Amino acid sequence: MEEKVLFLGLLQGVTEFLPVSSSGHLGIAKLTLGVSDPSFSFDLALHLATLLAVLIYFLKDIAFLMAEWVCGFFNRNARAWAGWRFGWAVCAGVLVTAPIGMLLESFAAASATSLLWLGGSLWMTALLLLSSKFIRAGDGSVRTRDGFFVGAFQGLAVMPGISRSGSTMWAGLILGLSRDEAFRFSFLLSVPTIIGAALYEAVKAGGRESFVQSLPEGWIGGAAVAFFSGLISLALLRRIVASDKWWAFSIYNMIAGSAAAILYFMGG
Repeated sequence: MEEKVLFLGLLQGVTEFLPVSSSGHLGIAKLTLGVSDPSFSFDLALHLATLLAVLIYFLKDIAFLMAEWVCGFFNRNARAWAGWRFGWAVCAGVLVTAPIGMLLESFAAASATSLLWLGGSLWMTALLLLSSKFIRAGDGSVRTRDGFFVGAFQGLAVMPGISRSGSTMWAGLILGLSRDEAFRFSFLLSVPTIIGAALYEAVKAGGRESFVQSLPEGWIGGAAVAFFSGLISLALLRRIVASDKWWAFSIYNMIAGSAAAILYFMGG
């Protein structure tokens, strides 16, 4: 069991930031390996581990933008700064993401148990990424109203197989953001979202102690693997996005989605 925990941690870290849907890959891995556990609580623990990777990777950006946003409450001139707009855009995104995610929660949990759904969702992600090849990236910065649109796609990405990073970066490009700005906003928007989801699930589990007790043996090792592999994949994705080649992940998603569907029809 501990080996499977480590494997799932590695799978989460590698796929969390690349536009290939970590939840979809975890679902396929559990179904093909016959793993009923680790439970959803472990999936969330892995997301918290990769969240720590985001916080470390974007530490300078977070500190700078947060400082500008706070200054805006006390200084009118500061409201013209990028941090003021960015902060409110994140708030707007979370405001939209939360109700969509809660509305789809039960359906998402059921879908994670179907190889056919997971395969079809990976194909949806593939088509979304492929279409980004034809989107001309702008040079714009994040505005408050952008958060509502990107946040809606983040909410839809609660469905396993739909890549959160892929769909939110795609939404940013549609809005005319630069590639680097779309990348940065996609991941900074995930920070309060994952924290909120963790608190929500901890409450549902009966509190922090009950949540921790529901985690499998060796979960710390799995989380550590997810953290370090997540840092590597995050740095890799930024380079790929900057080179405008991230649409190529559509090919991988088509292959993975087709494989999941074949396994379903073979009775896997």
